[in-house]
Amino acid sequence: MADAAVLRQRAPQRPAPRPPRAGGLLAGLVRTARPKQWVKNVLVVAAPAAAGELFTAPALTRLPLVFALFTACAAAVYLVNDARDADADRAHPVKRHRPVAAGQVPVPVAYAAGAALGVLAPAAALWLCTPAVAALLTAYLGMQLAYCVTLKHVLVVDLAVVTTGFLMRAVIGGLALGIPLSRWFLITTGFGALFMVAAKRYSEAVQMAGTAGATRALLTEYTPGYLRFVWQLAAGVAVLGYCLWALEEGGLPHTGLLPWRQLSVVAFVLAVLRYAVFADRGTAGEPEDVVLRDRALALIGLVWAAMYAAAVANW
Repeated sequence: MADAAVLRQRAPQRPAPRPPRAGGLLAGLVRTARPKQWVKNVLVVAAPAAAGELFTAPALTRLPLVFALFTACAAAVYLVNDARDADADRAHPVKRHRPVAAGQVPVPVAYAAGAALGVLAPAAALWLCTPAVAALLTAYLGMQLAYCVTLKHVLVVDLAVVTTGFLMRAVIGGLALGIPLSRWFLITTGFGALFMVAAKRYSEAVQMAGTAGATRALLTEYTPGYLRFVWQLAAGVAVLGYCLWALEEGGLPHTGLLPWRQLSVVAFVLAVLRYAVFADRGTAGEPEDVVLRDRALALIGLVWAAMYAAAVANW
């Protein structure tokens, strides 16, 4: 009996599960939809803003709708992902507090809500927007669900899928308004997204050194050196793409006070360099926190936006 008591004392104790947060089923569904991540969907304004059509009547009516539809698709993916990973999340020290893993949202309800959003959002896009928007949302859903099931376990492909998700957000605003997309815009947006995705993975690898597999199994197969190489390469290509984009006049002569479009390269490069500080420290694991909380980066972003607005207005 004494030996049994000693063994019970030495056995690792699993942390007691935290009771589900108050608020009921609806609150749990909203939390599972990750409201904090919705800021990523603001990228839908990228193409209209770059084309100088952000404040036109079609943009003011369609872009909020496109934002809502993309948010619904992203929420559908989160719901299905959490329902599928519920058992694994319960064994994770942080993810076990997610509503589905904690029991606040039953697994069948999460699947049903995700399926409903995944069907209704593209259908609404087909009815209210254009077939191109509906097709892109459908492609996004298919790609992200494939990522949840298998692609997140494939080296490099996982980076490409997450990056493509960001690129789709930037493209869909142009599709909704029929705006032609510059090749340099696509290159800058794509590699800028890859820069942030690789920096996020690098930060996770640095912070979870030795235990990375417990939070993201694929991190054990990447090396910090490789991820550093990826985000540095992506940053360089993004800067090059932006420079070529800024120098592309589109056949229109410059008549403003200053060449604001070309001068905006300075602010863009400074923004990349500022973000790289956090990437190099391994503290870029939450890109939305870096972008929203760093005052210097926010100031650089405002300067860049002012320069680009002046270029669009031809001041």
